Amino acid sequence: MKVQSDFLVIGSGIAGLSFALQAAAHGTVALLAKRDIAETATNYAQGGIASVSSNEDSFDAHVQDTLVAGAGICHEDVVRLVVEEGPQVIANLIEWGVKFTRSTSGEAYDLTREGGHSQRRILHAADITGREIQRALVEAAHAHDNITIYENHAAIDLITESKVLKKKADQDRCLGAHVLDVKAGVVKTFTSRITLLASGGAGKVYLYTCNPDIASGDGVAMAYRAGATIANMEFMQFHPTTLFHPNARSFLISEAVRGEGAILKRRDGTAFMERYHHLKDLAPRDIVARAIDNEMKTHGDDCVYLDIRHRGAEYITSRFPNIYQTCLDYGIDMTKEMIPVVPAAHYLCGGVAVDKNAETDVKHLYAIGEVAFTGLHGANRLASNSLLEAAVYAGRAFHHAVEVLKGGGFHSYPIPEWDSGTATNSDEMVVVSQNWDEIRRFMSNYVGIVRSDKRLARAMRRIELIQDEIEEYYWNFIVTSDLIELRNIATVAQLIVTCAQMRKESRGLNYNIDHPDVDDVNWKRDTFVKKQF
Repeated sequence: MKVQSDFLVIGSGIAGLSFALQAAAHGTVALLAKRDIAETATNYAQGGIASVSSNEDSFDAHVQDTLVAGAGICHEDVVRLVVEEGPQVIANLIEWGVKFTRSTSGEAYDLTREGGHSQRRILHAADITGREIQRALVEAAHAHDNITIYENHAAIDLITESKVLKKKADQDRCLGAHVLDVKAGVVKTFTSRITLLASGGAGKVYLYTCNPDIASGDGVAMAYRAGATIANMEFMQFHPTTLFHPNARSFLISEAVRGEGAILKRRDGTAFMERYHHLKDLAPRDIVARAIDNEMKTHGDDCVYLDIRHRGAEYITSRFPNIYQTCLDYGIDMTKEMIPVVPAAHYLCGGVAVDKNAETDVKHLYAIGEVAFTGLHGANRLASNSLLEAAVYAGRAFHHAVEVLKGGGFHSYPIPEWDSGTATNSDEMVVVSQNWDEIRRFMSNYVGIVRSDKRLARAMRRIELIQDEIEEYYWNFIVTSDLIELRNIATVAQLIVTCAQMRKESRGLNYNIDHPDVDDVNWKRDTFVKKQF
């Protein structure tokens, strides 16, 4: 089965939906959601979206905060571009129906502060900002005649000109993607003039993550296999405060809780962040995560605690209703008790390398949101800059893609449909589950918050062996959603290890005990990886 459209959007979070809503005025849009359309990282975002919105704040201050958090390798021109376009994308979101929380007087939006920010500039919708953004954009997309939504459709691989013509082109071009209709169990061929990756991050590469189940690095893996350049994969951000409870499914305790005065403490009630950074509990995430990791290892504890009891029950329940109720569901009353927390894989600061128009080095292939490397985040993302980046680059991709369409020059090729060949249904799914579990465990143990050359070498040896097993399995058996995700997390794991081995220093989210210092002479730059054909 073939599906043709002007725009193919892979992903249904703020990035994909923002692009689709703008592109739909200029052509047909096929939007793929790997699960339900609302099952996205956007939907789980609690804190908010950073944008200069008050007279006390300034673009320069937001730029400076981002550069400091990024540990010296943010692209300053990109940072300024994103920050200065922030107010317009906030206006777009409001126009699409997003309802941000207003101040008590109702005359202005309520702004909060998070780690690394020098000013209150985080717009939020209570403590379920992402859910509100997702709701509004999904409703707008459903109402648009030019947008067709395909839920439970998992992209397998991108279709490129070189694959179709069976020869390597000097400048390859994306023609669409082969996609598994998960419920029907059939592979469809989606062809398009413009293909956009907005498929999110790769938290599922690690054992403990606050990402949704869909975050298996699909876009990065597909782009890499298609020949696109990948950058800075060593910088995986671990969110410092994920709820520690045997029955909790990696529930995030928003950075905004610390922004509103919560203090990190050991089990005995001792506050410890002042020993690690002058901003104490509002230090950038990489520093807070390493501090917690060190405290847990030093004192032999399973977790640390977040204490906001001093703000009072009335304030806590009104400002953080969702977090309060969720904690209460697990038997923790945050108005009376400290919240047990641990770091968990949260955000991929690297990804598919793109220019300022969000285009990759494969023509007509764009990438925005967490899947993309724009140069904004450097070695560590500043809190609440992710939704901002996604919305800004959605607009930039849209404007550029529309101009590309106007320019014409699209060659039409007979694109073959998916051929399963002699592949059969698997009777050895244990291969998938075993390799899945092993990858996530050794990535957590060897390529986590603290790394070493020896740990990275061990991880690379294991991933190379597993890659061989997966490749053999992939070609012998009919594809399933589990197999697609396993293949992708194995690719992404190898890319993370490769980039971490390249960077012989400790900067931001990449901390290596064998190279504990920052080396600006050799490493004040990005790391790039490209598949050799």
